[in-house]
Amino acid sequence: QVQLVESGGGLVQPGGSLRLSCVASGGVSNIVAMGWYRQTPGSQRSLVATLSNGGYTNYGVSAKGRFTISRDNAKNTAYLQMDNLEPQDTAIYYCSAPAAQHVYWGQGTQVPVSS
Repeated sequence: QVQLVESGGGLVQPGGSLRLSCVASGGVSNIVAMGWYRQTPGSQRSLVATLSNGGYTNYGVSAKGRFTISRDNAKNTAYLQMDNLEPQDTAIYYCSAPAAQHVYWGQGTQVPVSS
């Protein structure tokens, strides 16, 4: 079992920045990657960014050039630095981690982008 807890969400103005954090606990030695997805009402969860244990990154189209994923393995924490935020980035952001043939999810953190 892996537990994921996100933090760092909140209201931000268009053009602003925000950094999300995701702390993993439990069976962390089984984690093979950590990532971020987002979801808006009526839509499916979509990829924001993932970072594997080997350092391979994968970004969703909307995140490229504006968002950066990173990890601090000593703290079992993944980060998502979001810059130049747009109203279209408004969503609930979820942390995920595949581990031992299962994908774990956090509870989500809300990011409203509005003036």
